[in-house]
Amino acid sequence: MKPSTTPKREVDIVVISDTHLGAFGCHANELLSYLKSIKPGLLILNGDIIDIWQFRKSYFPKSHMLVIRQIIGLIAKKTNVVYICGNHDELLRRFIPLKISSFSLTNKLLINLDHKKAWIFHGDVFDVTMQYSKWLAKLGSVGYDLLIMINSIVNFLLEKTGREKISFSKKIKHTVKTAVSYINKFEETAAEIAISKGYSHVICGHIHQPEIRKISNQDGEVVYLNSGDWVENLSSLEYHKGVWRIYRYREDEFIKSFIEGEMEPENLNDKETFSKLLQEFKLVQKF
Repeated sequence: MKPSTTPKREVDIVVISDTHLGAFGCHANELLSYLKSIKPGLLILNGDIIDIWQFRKSYFPKSHMLVIRQIIGLIAKKTNVVYICGNHDELLRRFIPLKISSFSLTNKLLINLDHKKAWIFHGDVFDVTMQYSKWLAKLGSVGYDLLIMINSIVNFLLEKTGREKISFSKKIKHTVKTAVSYINKFEETAAEIAISKGYSHVICGHIHQPEIRKISNQDGEVVYLNSGDWVENLSSLEYHKGVWRIYRYREDEFIKSFIEGEMEPENLNDKETFSKLLQEFKLVQKF
């Protein structure tokens, strides 16, 4: 199959979070296709990119490794990539601050856009469960991964019978009062702090709920944004020519034509892929 002749879509800033590489629910193939289809000026990985909580030697598929390889490839081509740590990849925080070539590792990021300030962080700092009962949060993440696994099996059967797919966790989030209350409180807390600091935008991940909306209080107004996730929503945030939007993979018509012309994945086993990945990272370090 010949390489794609479809040009990559240029985007000024792309924000991705909660990909959960290494966990069963991650849609790595779709994420890889998305990353291959875009040409970002700045790529912000806003936490929970690698799910270290769920990491096990017996499960880290080639497709997950290829996503990491694609990101390393962007760094090698001098694309600015900022990795903001989340709770599932908190072990990386011991290396902060880190700067290698065009790659940075940090806890938060402040950027200027059209004379306005955007504050970007993962969002787990607002989670009381994370702060005071980390073991409970980890137990909850295992339950969430199991729910996603069961949901995938159910959706496979529904698809085979010609019925519409469903999302268990989305249904829970939108119908259980405590879940709805948590999401609202998370968004309002982020907005309140951003307003107090004089920021125009606050950008988070963590709650797997893509959103762009204005939030105001007696002290002012801020635009709250959330990039969603690549477990259920397959979404990101894109900023181009002064406008923010929520990107949704399942609604992307461009990527369909891009994938059709893509080369088939290299025929590498997991060990070979990982070895090649390390070699490429060493090349990046030399820049």
